[in-house]
Amino acid sequence: MRILVTGGCGYIGSHTAVELLNAGYEVVIVDNFYNSQPNVVDKIKTITQKDFAFYEEDCCDEKAMRKIFSEQKIDAVIHFAGYKAVGESVEKPLAYYRNNIDSTLVLLSVMKEFGCRKFVFSSSATVYGDPASLPIKEDFPLSTTNPYGTTKLFIERILTDIAYAEKDLSVALLRYFNPIGAHESALLGESPNDIPNNLMPYIMKVATKQLPILNIFGDDYDTPDGTGVRDYIHVVDLALGHIKALEKLEHETGVLIYNLGTGKGYSVLDLVKTCERVNHVEVPYQIVGRRPGDIAACYADPTKAKEELGWTAEKGIEEMCRDSYNFVIKNI
Repeated sequence: MRILVTGGCGYIGSHTAVELLNAGYEVVIVDNFYNSQPNVVDKIKTITQKDFAFYEEDCCDEKAMRKIFSEQKIDAVIHFAGYKAVGESVEKPLAYYRNNIDSTLVLLSVMKEFGCRKFVFSSSATVYGDPASLPIKEDFPLSTTNPYGTTKLFIERILTDIAYAEKDLSVALLRYFNPIGAHESALLGESPNDIPNNLMPYIMKVATKQLPILNIFGDDYDTPDGTGVRDYIHVVDLALGHIKALEKLEHETGVLIYNLGTGKGYSVLDLVKTCERVNHVEVPYQIVGRRPGDIAACYADPTKAKEELGWTAEKGIEEMCRDSYNFVIKNI
């Protein structure tokens, strides 16, 4: 099978491309380097010792997408390309709606034109909003607390409506919890192009003294230590979940929905202290006000993915922190 990986030079996309190539899939990557670096293309080739097609294009460009599909016989799409920062989405909602939704609509249109009927979507636990109870199951009510999450929820609905109308379409909605960590080679990891919005790269910049102090947004949540609790999952475990979803789509049509998480919740301070302990570093921090759009706690019930996909997260929080730091110190 030949898989189009949109945003394949980004954090999750690049790790998934590696696992796809290692599993014997042909891969075509499209990325416009909005929040990624061109050297990732060569890093993926170095890790896998395999070649693949690459296009520097924007997924919102229908002409460019049509060219890719005409040149490559695409069997399935894994759609990672999209803006992803919660805080930025609150400040720039129009940009998030335009980019995230337009790119998906373009892809679906071109896929239909070229007879590509398998689509794996990079969704998010943000579609559960502020959950009434924990852990979170796939059949929980859906709502959102920020525009980023709303784009994910809208796209899920778009995909569901199209799959209802087009009975040959196979869709997997993968609701990620909080990916962190890096590839064991230290060649790939989370490396945002500007000031980090996600917690782990922010911790890493403080741990390596690139930034003086970590801002922790709120310590008055209803959690054991007052800081936000999340389900952190190693990015390689997450990448392997996409391969399991692709295998499932070989035999299923319609919409399949899976949480990809560990089922364990860790607070911001848990993550900070674990990073300090396993990497023998200091991460000075200060408590600041809550960030718009954030919730107190969020962690998965991953039972459905285990039962239907045969997938479980294998790597623990210490390995996540160790791999993150190893990537950063080798790529400063």
